[in-house]
Amino acid sequence: MNCAWKRKLAMWLALAVSIGFVAKTQAQPQQDSTAATVARKLGTVKSIAGKTLILKPDSGPDVSVTLSEEMRIVRLAPGQTDLKAATPMTLGEVQVGDRILVRGKSGENDSIVASSLVVMKQADVAQKQQHEREDWQKRGAGGIVSAIDPTSGTVTIAVTPTYSVAVKTSKDTGFLRYAPNSVSFADAQKGTFDQIKTGDQLRARGNRSGDGKEIAAEEIISGTFRNIAGAISSIDASNGTITVKDILAKKSVVVKITADSQMRKLAAPMAQRLALFLKGGEQGRPGGAPGPGQPTAGGNAPAASGAAGGGPQSGRPGGGPPDFQQILSRIPSIKLAELQKDDAVMIVATQGSAGSEVTAITLLGGVEPILTASPNGSSAAALFSGWNLGNSGGDAGP
Repeated sequence: MNCAWKRKLAMWLALAVSIGFVAKTQAQPQQDSTAATVARKLGTVKSIAGKTLILKPDSGPDVSVTLSEEMRIVRLAPGQTDLKAATPMTLGEVQVGDRILVRGKSGENDSIVASSLVVMKQADVAQKQQHEREDWQKRGAGGIVSAIDPTSGTVTIAVTPTYSVAVKTSKDTGFLRYAPNSVSFADAQKGTFDQIKTGDQLRARGNRSGDGKEIAAEEIISGTFRNIAGAISSIDASNGTITVKDILAKKSVVVKITADSQMRKLAAPMAQRLALFLKGGEQGRPGGAPGPGQPTAGGNAPAASGAAGGGPQSGRPGGGPPDFQQILSRIPSIKLAELQKDDAVMIVATQGSAGSEVTAITLLGGVEPILTASPNGSSAAALFSGWNLGNSGGDAGP
């Protein structure tokens, strides 16, 4: 009897373990399914109507977010990552243009029923961007990569054809890399030192040495772009393209002009001064940059003291060369209709693919004297590299 009882107990235990295992394996998919209903989306508020918010995410189609009175809403300052620093806010304070992180349950058609919103106010983001833009201008340096030393972590950039800066990196340096065929800072991706190549355009931000020839980089953004210089051979206004006889590649190239392309034209006096700088013939302020109170290129407003960059008068450490990004940013913009056949232009464009058109990032007209001073165009390309990157990313900040 005792043996029979033991056999029954063993069978019962085995059956219990078996049932428990099956129950666990059957319950697991249900748990995974529940977890899958939790959704998170980051983007910008496109519209708010009643209890429905339309979110424009950083990638993908717009998302409909259903709001409720019970959801948690907090305001977080740009740059903060700890929600302990967030402060409560009401739904009525959320506005179009604000950045939000929404979390909740997935609904029909990829909608979200929100349980919480983390909000960064548009005004707070703009203020931070302005601060960073000013810091990039104050402590930034840009140019074309001329040498790379992986052992010391140093990148040498040609700020002008005759002036270089050594960019010193460390384990704390942040690297960003422009996405292919894009010069938007928003599209930039986290990068590494190893991605930087000779010929890349690079802009760094950090503290400079006393002579201004070294910079301890806190942040670096770099990318591979195409430099084009030459005369316009034809203009197709209907398609928004121009064909340029490129003296760098020694062949014609079709360049697409878009609403995002930055187009400016040098006034003749400024073009002559920059041409003299390339020849090494200009005396006084490096590069012939306008001094305090003198007219700027393309306009009658006086240049602010220290704003143009270059020399002790510019406020640059060590009396470095002028910051052409700041000089050229004051030149009035032009439209495609203002360009004419045979105009000399310098363009920075996306790389494009073999045989295809490229898209203009920046275009500078009125450069006949500059190209004459630099027949192969390479020195002129180095001269304007800081400007090319500045407005499109580095100086604009994230």
